[in-house]
Amino acid sequence: MGGNWIRKETNSCDGFVMALAAVLFSCLVIGVTGQDGQAMTAEEKSKIRDQILEMFDHAYNSYMDYAYPADELMPLSCRGRMLLNCCFVCFEQLLNKLDEFEEAVKKTVRDVRFDNDIVVSVFETNIRVLGGLLGAHVMADVLKQRGERMQWYRDELLHMAKELGYHLLPAFNTTSGLPYPRVNLRYGVVNPLSRTGTESDTCTACAGTMILEFAALSRLSGDPIFEEHARKAMDVLWEKRQRGSDLVGTVINIHNGDWVRRDSGVGAGIDSYYEYLMKAYILLGDKVYLNRFNTHYSAIMKYISQPPLLLNVHMHNPTINVRSWMDSLLAFFPGLQVLRGDLKPAIETHEMLYQVTKQHNFLPEAFTTEFRVHWGQHPLRPEFAESTYFLYKATGDPYYLKVGQSIVEKLNTHARVPCGFAAVQDVRTGTHEDRMDSFFLAEMFKYLYLLFSEKSQLPINIDDYIFTTEAHLLPVSLSTTQPPCHTNNTEPQAHEDDLFSYSCPSAQTLFPNNPTFAKTIRDSYKYLTGVGKAQQASPVRGIELPLHDMGLEPIEFLKSMGISLTPLTELVSASQGSAFQDSQKGVYKLKLVAEVSQTPEHEEVVPLIVQLISPPFLGRTVLTAGSAKFGMDLTKQEHGVKGSIVKSVPYTACGPIENAVELQGHIALALRGDCMFAAKARRLQEAGATGVIFIDHREGSSSAETPLFQMVGDGELTDDITVPLVFLFSKEGATLTAALQEHHNVDVLLLPKEKQIGKEKSEKLNIKFRLAKEGDFAEGETESTTIQLVLQQSETDTETNNEAASLMRENQETCSSPQKDPESSP
Repeated sequence: MGGNWIRKETNSCDGFVMALAAVLFSCLVIGVTGQDGQAMTAEEKSKIRDQILEMFDHAYNSYMDYAYPADELMPLSCRGRMLLNCCFVCFEQLLNKLDEFEEAVKKTVRDVRFDNDIVVSVFETNIRVLGGLLGAHVMADVLKQRGERMQWYRDELLHMAKELGYHLLPAFNTTSGLPYPRVNLRYGVVNPLSRTGTESDTCTACAGTMILEFAALSRLSGDPIFEEHARKAMDVLWEKRQRGSDLVGTVINIHNGDWVRRDSGVGAGIDSYYEYLMKAYILLGDKVYLNRFNTHYSAIMKYISQPPLLLNVHMHNPTINVRSWMDSLLAFFPGLQVLRGDLKPAIETHEMLYQVTKQHNFLPEAFTTEFRVHWGQHPLRPEFAESTYFLYKATGDPYYLKVGQSIVEKLNTHARVPCGFAAVQDVRTGTHEDRMDSFFLAEMFKYLYLLFSEKSQLPINIDDYIFTTEAHLLPVSLSTTQPPCHTNNTEPQAHEDDLFSYSCPSAQTLFPNNPTFAKTIRDSYKYLTGVGKAQQASPVRGIELPLHDMGLEPIEFLKSMGISLTPLTELVSASQGSAFQDSQKGVYKLKLVAEVSQTPEHEEVVPLIVQLISPPFLGRTVLTAGSAKFGMDLTKQEHGVKGSIVKSVPYTACGPIENAVELQGHIALALRGDCMFAAKARRLQEAGATGVIFIDHREGSSSAETPLFQMVGDGELTDDITVPLVFLFSKEGATLTAALQEHHNVDVLLLPKEKQIGKEKSEKLNIKFRLAKEGDFAEGETESTTIQLVLQQSETDTETNNEAASLMRENQETCSSPQKDPESSP
């Protein structure tokens, strides 16, 4: 269960985190004995467990062999990526080897330091690094208490966790108590050397996913300051909920507590806030958190839950859906519903998600209510496996073992590569991305292994621990170390059907004498996506379009090409029955429009260009570009937009812009990927950029081979984005970046292709037709149609060429003047 949308950013010590993932995973699988013969035979379960262990070995050993000491493994390149020059430590393979676990703890104590001049995500560092240290400390302490080994251990990992906690505390220095999203581990936030502290917003999950780790740190170390700050942040989010709906938004201002994005759901941006309310009650024993969770949960089930879907709504007007797609992070929610004891909706949503994986092999990062791909990436997220594990433990239904088996098989078939496991760039094509995030090691294999294990086969009693959002284990015994905070109170609210607000009933209580209750619920959604359902032969042949992930819906794309579509259900006669009509939902009959010009003008993708106008190019290099549905409309700019180009740092523009001074007054270059176009544009605009050129991150793409598309926003209002935005495929982008690398100072012009400067336009042919009437022909002349051709050059062309000559002269003059400083170029 994780927080940041689109992907979990790797902002903190992933080399160290991957090692901690191995530490904790190894503790869970040590000492496995005996088998249970439920439905799936003991031999079958043992075989799958061994397969999972082998997969973990393959992933972790690949990191050690090819990436160490870098922060992250690039499984396609078979090398490491040093993201932040962060802390790292070498670990041996740990699975089933207590000696290696003990050695790993020694290396962590010896090699890891946190006083580094790096800017990290407070959220990610908390759940990955701090949570990992605490979980490792708990496991080390268990081994020590048993007297078997680690008698030398003196809470070194706990001391390290406390030190890291102090490095994170400056982020909470805000007027509201909500933390800054980023902090410099050495300089904090307000120090001029910190390179952070200018942010004003954070996501709800980012602020509300601190309480487990910070409270555990306080109760294990005896210093209450960590729990106090995390509790304060939770209090603010609770107070800022919309009182009419009891929902919260997605992004909040950390200084005044105003909501920046008011869409409300259970997926990206909010997810782990709800998770930590429920789990804070379990870990800390404070009923305040349970009361708050129950209040929110009733609102979720009233407004957001539309079984089996979970759709975002507006927190102030929750009867209206704000978008028609769901993101994959909501896959954690069925697992959370199991913890609450609400099994029916958990089973429904999980089955819907399983059907989507059947259709696409993995959960796309986002998919529509018709289960079509909205964003095609799959970064090997573990949330679906997590919910599968919880549902199996709650129901005992062997069906969920089969679901887990399918996850294992698909990972091996579609994600495994020689150097580890690679994220899937697009589930429609199966192409890979050169990344393997630490949460894949920390969570995915842990949940899969536990799914095929019985309690008796584990070295610890799993019921004595609670999973953090990164699947680290914290002991529920912490609830007895201190009483609840009396200054923090929430009155319980009465809710309809509130039978399970304060207890988690057994399946027998929920569904007495009905061992097949889960199957009964699932059967209603068995063919939700149409996969596996026998259908009548359809006279319409489906066409799979290679749209990949261009941010454009297929229907919109086809319309821009002059193709109209009619839903097949509108053409099916009543005699064919409702069942056939249902089977054709989402299927369209294609009709080519005779005259493309009849397509409404506002649906056309107007081609733009990036024209290099500084010496030595002088307008001769012209790159075809796509447009955006937001930002400045270049078709309404008489002379386009001119400026010098500067690469954004970071190149993806998905974090704080580090070269804002250099970007001021220039056109920024930014690489596509990792976050949304709108988010990049906002950051660069705030940094002072006068325009943005996005470059495709997919190697080899070009405008000659791929149709142009329009970049879309993030589902929210984008009126605040006013700079011009254009998109170049990678081949065109390579031309531009090569020019910048060679000449350092490159001026470009952004404008519609039809307004290209210096283009010698062909003369217009005004063709007039005159059909001769009877009697108009001379004697002996054959009757025919007379065609008169008139050649005429338009005034606009003349003006454009004059403007081009003026602009070229202007840029040629720079050849004889001193070289311009890139930072001072106009």
